[in-house]
Formats: sequence, structure tokens, C-alpha cells
Amino acid sequence: MRSENESARVASGAEFSVQSYFQTLTRTVQQLPYTSIQQIIGIIIQAFEEGRTIFVFGNGGSAATASHVMCDLNKGASSQGRRLRVMAFTDNVALLTAWANDAGYQYVFSEQLKNFVQPGDVVLAISGSGNSASILEGLKTARQAGAITIGMAGYQGGLMKDLCDVCAVVPSNDIQIVEDLHHAIAHSILTAIKARLHAPEKAFAAAATAGE
Repeated sequence: MRSENESARVASGAEFSVQSYFQTLTRTVQQLPYTSIQQIIGIIIQAFEEGRTIFVFGNGGSAATASHVMCDLNKGASSQGRRLRVMAFTDNVALLTAWANDAGYQYVFSEQLKNFVQPGDVVLAISGSGNSASILEGLKTARQAGAITIGMAGYQGGLMKDLCDVCAVVPSNDIQIVEDLHHAIAHSILTAIKARLHAPEKAFAAAATAGE
């Protein structure tokens, strides 16, 4: 994890270079919680096999990551057979702003969840700090509904860490590094799930070729 002195230098703009940024990124990659990431992959694969729905949400840059995850898992992981069912609660602007206006922003994800979430579904929350009120409310609602809660966070995981069954925490206090690696984690999850979903197709093709 970046030292307080190093974080202060970067914050002030002193001694910054593009090279130092990527050096920090590289060091942080080596400290990623790989076991937690593998557990998240397993949970998503189980949801696919059981026909469950995966709900994703986040704020700001994490909202963009949530949309990206939804796109990747719905289309990028699609196969000839069954597909994942993934919804991003960041993408319906009318509904998002309606709940923000009438109930308060902290409920924009939890209230959307109440319309759809079922026991056994998976809720993926993404937050740099792990302390966003809307993220915490969403996770609380998911748990009350009997959903499996997973997350990606930064810093030390914040309050959301204890609301997640599994939380992959990027060990950095630099929000840019955290967001970079959330994308990388998301792509590693996609790659693993694509390999799992496409494995039967490859096996079928190999068997057909062997029978020629």
C-alpha cells in the first residue's frame, strides 16, 4: 500500500511522473486479493448455473464500472446456450433520479432492488471508499432479501466490507489506482467466466472433430 508520505507528494503534485504512477499501479497489482476474486468468480458462475440474476451498482467512476461490468457479462460472456442475466442500476436515469428526488439519493439502488431481487440472486456493489450511503443501503436491502452480496472496494474496504459475503479490496489509498484495478478485476472475472461458459462448446467441437 502506498505510504502516507508518497500519497501526500502525489496529492500536492510534487515528484509526480507518468512512470511513477505506473510503478505504483504495478506494485499494487502484486498485492491484489486474488483469493477473493476467485471466490467472486465462483459465485457468479453458480448464479449462472442456477439461473439467478446479477445486479450491479456504484457511484461516479464506479457507476461507469458497473455499466461496463453489465455490458461485459451480458454480451461479452454470451455463449451458444444460456446467458447470464445482469442488470446495472446505474443506467435508468429516469428511475434513478425519481428515487433520488422522492426518497433521497441514499436509496437509489435499494429501492430499485426491491422491484427485482430474489433469494439467491447476486448483488455486486462497487465503491472506491466502501462508505457511500447508497452502496450501504443497497447491500442491506440485498441481504434482507436473501441475496448473495459481493463487492469491489478500495482503501480498507470501508463499511461495505462487512455487508459483503465476499469483497475484493484493492489495497491502495489512491482512488485512481483503485478504479484502474477495479476495471482489471472486472476483466479478469469476465475472462474466467467466458472460459467456463465456452468450455462445453469447445468440448463439443473437439468431439465432433474426433468423430470425423
